[in-house]
Amino acid sequence: MPAVNFETRNHIAYLTLNRPEVHNSFNPETIVRLGEAWEQINQDDAVRAVIVTGAGKVAFSAGADLGKLIPLFTGARKPSDQWDEKLLKNRKLGDIALLRNFNLDKPVIAAINGFCIAGGMELIQATDLRVAAENASFGLQEVKWAIIPAAGSLARLQRQIPYCKAMEILLTGNRIDAQEAWRLGLINYVVTQDKLMDKAEELAATIAANGPLAVRKIKEAVRRTSGRPLEEAFKIENECAREVMRSEDAKEGPRAFIEKRKPVYKGR
Repeated sequence: MPAVNFETRNHIAYLTLNRPEVHNSFNPETIVRLGEAWEQINQDDAVRAVIVTGAGKVAFSAGADLGKLIPLFTGARKPSDQWDEKLLKNRKLGDIALLRNFNLDKPVIAAINGFCIAGGMELIQATDLRVAAENASFGLQEVKWAIIPAAGSLARLQRQIPYCKAMEILLTGNRIDAQEAWRLGLINYVVTQDKLMDKAEELAATIAANGPLAVRKIKEAVRRTSGRPLEEAFKIENECAREVMRSEDAKEGPRAFIEKRKPVYKGR
């Protein structure tokens, strides 16, 4: 079985971390397959939203496979298969896999079905909407093993939740439960395990039904304006708005509203 399942249905891409026997931890194959999938999604105009989740009901992901991935990067383990070789040949796949220094302007929804720690929590911080099952828990436990969560968390977490809570999570390595993550604004919804994918698919379908160019430009504008002075941010906002307003979809949307019919968007 592949370490990551990747399929597309109804304009929605599904990425499933598929190593439930080891809590969906990231080995070299996982990183390579994730990186390649994100690149393919980025280039596929038919994809309008993405759902990423983990196989099983215990874990979204436990993060890096400490016996396989980290020793490969440190040189403590020699490459032994095609996945090791691919990853060492293209280290950038490690960043792409966790959506770090990779501009994906399509909305990503995380369906978090259990504990989400270390690299798993780093990955969900790169997503746009997050739904968690009631049994989910979150943590960055790297500090307990004398390493740091440097796949995005040091830059992202304190931008997404209050500073003091971010520092508590980073410095103690302690986990928080789903309700606490929701209270902090780290996730959007907490649902029962059996409703997890239903909620994620509801959000994805709603987004996929909207104007795809408008959706992409919203995400692009938010990404590019983050942290910039308002004067610069408004210029970027205007640039994105001009491109959308010149599109065929921007004519089709209001026309469909007036004609009381469902719009047919082409993404251009």
